[in-house]
Amino acid sequence: MLNVNQLYGNNPYYSEELKVLQRREGRFVNACLMVMLSGAVVSDGLESGQVVSGVGGQYNFVSQAHALPDGRSILMCKGVRGSGKSAASNIVFNYGHTTIPRHLRDFVITEYGIADLRGKTDRENIIQLLNITDSRFQEDLLEKAKKVRKIHADYVIPDLFKNNYPQRLEEAISPFKKKGYFEPFPFGTDFTPEELVIGKSLKWLKAQMTESLSKVSSLGKAMTIRTVPAAAAPYLKRLQLDSPRSAKEKMMQKLVVYALISTGSV
Repeated sequence: MLNVNQLYGNNPYYSEELKVLQRREGRFVNACLMVMLSGAVVSDGLESGQVVSGVGGQYNFVSQAHALPDGRSILMCKGVRGSGKSAASNIVFNYGHTTIPRHLRDFVITEYGIADLRGKTDRENIIQLLNITDSRFQEDLLEKAKKVRKIHADYVIPDLFKNNYPQRLEEAISPFKKKGYFEPFPFGTDFTPEELVIGKSLKWLKAQMTESLSKVSSLGKAMTIRTVPAAAAPYLKRLQLDSPRSAKEKMMQKLVVYALISTGSV
């Protein structure tokens, strides 16, 4: 029998009363794509109409967090997507698609902090969400909120929250990384050591290729590579680029070697 994780109906063997008892002080944690300053959340699709994921599950968890007398919904959102000139905030003023409506707003977490939105006014929501927004985008969002009179014209973001930058986070956790904390896969992984190195290098290469100037520079530097370092051999073998045949494969080999060298992997 299909069982949807919600309080009402759909399973005759579990009454609403039993479900409430089973979920005492329930905390429902989900991830999302974007959060609007109103507290509304985007998780399952884009305003273009493209479907990214199913709405089922997350909405049920969030709604029952509000239905339970002591439940809370926690939505995690990466503060920024992309890098360099292509970087964009995932905390947005408004968006043309909604998964979780604003009246179901609750905890929102980004890498910069936690916003408790439940029962708050729009003004209070905006203040809290700006505090956990990447500082590169705070002022633009604040101006948009002021323009529609959602926040006082003289409001200023406190200095305490004006240093929300990736560099600041990296500096904060760097000492702990040196002690062996914050491993990429703290609970283990099926990836081989070679695959972990390849993944890191290709991720770096992808970031370089998103900007026109960096892309041209990367291609130029990669093409100057004449010999393949011996240390790169196991990684190229895993990608089946150890014996390139076509011009395309030769170019891909150079790009991979360039990425491995640039990330200090070889």
